[in-house]
Amino acid sequence: MNARILLLIVCASPAAVMAQGCDVITRSQSPSVPVIESHSCYEYKGVPAETLDWSCSNESKGTLSTQKRKVERCAQGYVATCQARLTQEALANPRSTSKDKRGGSANLPDNAKVTWYYYGVEQLQQAQEDCETTGGEWKNQ
Repeated sequence: MNARILLLIVCASPAAVMAQGCDVITRSQSPSVPVIESHSCYEYKGVPAETLDWSCSNESKGTLSTQKRKVERCAQGYVATCQARLTQEALANPRSTSKDKRGGSANLPDNAKVTWYYYGVEQLQQAQEDCETTGGEWKNQ
């Protein structure tokens, strides 16, 4: 019984849903491939902090090179944000969100969100279009 109470306390603690960020620097490896944003950061909200660990790895694929590092929270000074419902697919690919704003996922709470903060944006209109096309809500600062 004591183990159940301890588990309940740990699951309900604020640290279990604390936001952590992943700071992302992106560079093109080819002059023919434009970079939409060169510096951004994303945070997951409404899920345990360790949920970010896997998505914030330094794997680069294709013609864009990314450097990622975990931060306690994304910094101030951003020019825009994109917030969307966090999905199972987004845990593997943070750019993947859902157009379904009602929520509902087998293993994620309905209030789970991903928020992107944009600092260095070379193509602001394209970044906004990408956000809104995938069901996100765009806000300029």
